[in-house]
Amino acid sequence: MARSTPTQLPALLLIGLALLVAAILAEWRAWGEHVNERVPAFVGLALLAGALYLTAVYVVNRFPLGRLELLLVLAAAIAFRLELLPAGPALSEDIYRYQWEGRVVRSHFSPYTVFPEHPAVCHLQDPHHPLTTGRTTPTIYPPLSQAAFASVETPAGYKRLFTALDLASLGVILLLLKLRDQPPHRVLIYAWNPAVLTAFAMCGHHDSLAVFTLLGALSFSIAGRPLMASGCLGLSFLVKLFPIVLLPHILKGQRRPWVNLLPFAGVVLLGYAPFLSARRGLWQGLSDYLKGWEGNDSFFRLIRHVSASKAQAEFVACVLLLGWVVYTLRSRWDILHASLAALAGLLLLSPNAFPWYFSWSVPFLCFVPSPAWLLMTVTCVLGYAPVVAYAAGQSYRDSPLILTLEYAPVAALLAVEAWRRRGVFTPP
Repeated sequence: MARSTPTQLPALLLIGLALLVAAILAEWRAWGEHVNERVPAFVGLALLAGALYLTAVYVVNRFPLGRLELLLVLAAAIAFRLELLPAGPALSEDIYRYQWEGRVVRSHFSPYTVFPEHPAVCHLQDPHHPLTTGRTTPTIYPPLSQAAFASVETPAGYKRLFTALDLASLGVILLLLKLRDQPPHRVLIYAWNPAVLTAFAMCGHHDSLAVFTLLGALSFSIAGRPLMASGCLGLSFLVKLFPIVLLPHILKGQRRPWVNLLPFAGVVLLGYAPFLSARRGLWQGLSDYLKGWEGNDSFFRLIRHVSASKAQAEFVACVLLLGWVVYTLRSRWDILHASLAALAGLLLLSPNAFPWYFSWSVPFLCFVPSPAWLLMTVTCVLGYAPVVAYAAGQSYRDSPLILTLEYAPVAALLAVEAWRRRGVFTPP
């Protein structure tokens, strides 16, 4: 139960914390595209921002708050994003890949059959930011992503689009908090999260479109509209493939699950229909990505060490993930709690868990504020450490020490939580 406290204290605490976070963001903005040359300093400031964020999360969960505090939370959330939008994208060249694929689509080529070094489309790259990775690999992104890429032409435009969708997700979270009769101030858990701010307003990743459509699917499911939920999940899948792990949760408890599966299947088929001529090329980019990349992984890396090959490790990880999803289905958790658990399992078992991937799970912390996973969304910034060597022309390679610093505290906190529950492991 929240303690009685002077009315002004929570507001003053939130204002002070917001100003400190804003000062950190202002420093990042001043660095612009030179962030890649200052990754250690960026990571240090991001961890400090994470500590301030966790303090703010404590405030909104501990003290009784009113309308003033909610307005402060929302105003600061908008201000943080506006502060980062003018900065040039950094830490990842994904946004330039979006730009190239958008030009490919607008030029009436299939992004599933061409690649940056293909003679017919090599001229479509941004001459100021030539792509350095995936130059012989077709796209890994599904069709709705392609539509988004084709709708915008500049990196600044992508940042504005995907930040607007990020703010739209914030609105859906507020609606869900109201439907679940939970304090609206918990929206701060998403609105102020450094991983979210970095992923969308700073770097311009398009995952915000997947998050927004996924939240829409869960909202329809909670509202008792399974067909709409299934179709909306199909849209999310057409942005990034990860929402597939939540399809069983959307169908769970429905009288006619196979009928309710039809909207999902229909939306996916309609999305891929214009690109079916690519045949196997639809999955060639994803196959190359899985074969060639392993980054910022945790449990998968442990599995990899005791496996004969990466393919064997991937098989074991898939079996474990399937078992975990079944476990979350059989639990008594509501759909938001189960979704957080399923996505956490996916991220921990994935061979690639780049820092912006953790933004997928942050909205669910507004409803299930797991201390361990809150910490995970802060320490994940250490996953940007390989950019130091990469910016110097070396290979993109993770440090075992950095991975330990990133994941060990989270694992320890999970163990403490399990011990307090008398050995019964309860996931995020």
